[in-house]
Amino acid sequence: MASKLVADCLFCKIIRGEIPSVKLLETATTFAFLDIGPLSEGHALVVPKFHAEKMHQLPDEFLADSMPVAKKIATALGVDNYNILQNNGRLAHQEVPHVHFHVIPKPSADKGLIIEWPAQKADVEHLKEIAKDMKL
Repeated sequence: MASKLVADCLFCKIIRGEIPSVKLLETATTFAFLDIGPLSEGHALVVPKFHAEKMHQLPDEFLADSMPVAKKIATALGVDNYNILQNNGRLAHQEVPHVHFHVIPKPSADKGLIIEWPAQKADVEHLKEIAKDMKL
């Protein structure tokens, strides 16, 4: 499948070289570069070369390369702790409406990705109902 990029998207412009970036790796379907607003040193973005706002809209061929590229970046960073982050939609903290994955080194408790995880206690029977309704 051919790349699909759009004219006014920030990441599409970076992929096309219209906006400069510090490129780390490029494949036929993926472009990876260092984030200009890093949470920690080495914070990188892995961007499929297909314009889709949310992950479920991205063709699988473009998604398939993303994790191997993220793995190469994490390995090259040589860090023991890191986060792979992907957000879908403004409410879910997506700033650029083009699917992308963050590789964020976590060198200490106060550097890198800092999140609060508001876990809730779930009823197992309710979880079974949710799974049944999902019809995967």
